[in-house]
Amino acid sequence: MNSMAVGVDIAKLVFQVHYVDQETGEIVNKPIKRAKFLEHFANRAPCLIGMEACGGAHHWARQLVKMGHDVKLIPAEFAKAFNIRNKNDAADARAIWLAVRQPGKPVAVKTETQQAMLALHRMRQQLIKFRTMQVNNLRGLLTEYGEVMGKSRAALDKAIPAVLERVAERLPAVVIDSLREQWNGLTKLDEQVAQIERRMREWKKEDKAVKAISEIPGVGLLTATAAVATMGDPKAVPEVR
Repeated sequence: MNSMAVGVDIAKLVFQVHYVDQETGEIVNKPIKRAKFLEHFANRAPCLIGMEACGGAHHWARQLVKMGHDVKLIPAEFAKAFNIRNKNDAADARAIWLAVRQPGKPVAVKTETQQAMLALHRMRQQLIKFRTMQVNNLRGLLTEYGEVMGKSRAALDKAIPAVLERVAERLPAVVIDSLREQWNGLTKLDEQVAQIERRMREWKKEDKAVKAISEIPGVGLLTATAAVATMGDPKAVPEVR
């Protein structure tokens, strides 16, 4: 007998499951509280469980796989094509149930280590975004007082000491102090970015896959770590001979 297919629409507090009972033929579409979700599948025969590849999906997939279930993470766009009703939890769970039974390429389930590396990439990206915003904000504020600086970070660092000295003659000290603090804050952001990159290099030393990809000409630290962290289970990638 084939494994029973189950569609799961995950959420923060209440999940929705949809399946057809193989013994009775009953169509089941019901909510399950988050705390009871794993308990619902704990004593069941291995199922084919489909979930959208969204926030939290990789965590639940890992837990269900440990119980012996086959889990497929489905791209949201693919599952959406099977939702023929108004969008709600019950309809979404049914759409996922339909989608998981169709041929298609699921999203590979990531390990906790891979997700941790992706978290480092996201934090680094966010810090760089903050830093760029800070530079642009300083340039914009000082332009209001007739001080124009180059667009690059190097141009800002070179010009701003003299700029602050000039505008200090006309502006209140509280403003000058705040501008100087904002400028000094860029150095702290630099240090945070550098620290994350050091941690990535440490991970590279311990991960064989990252080392292997890094040996490809033109592939650096960021590309190698992001590639390994994004691809999910390396065993799911077929070997090329």
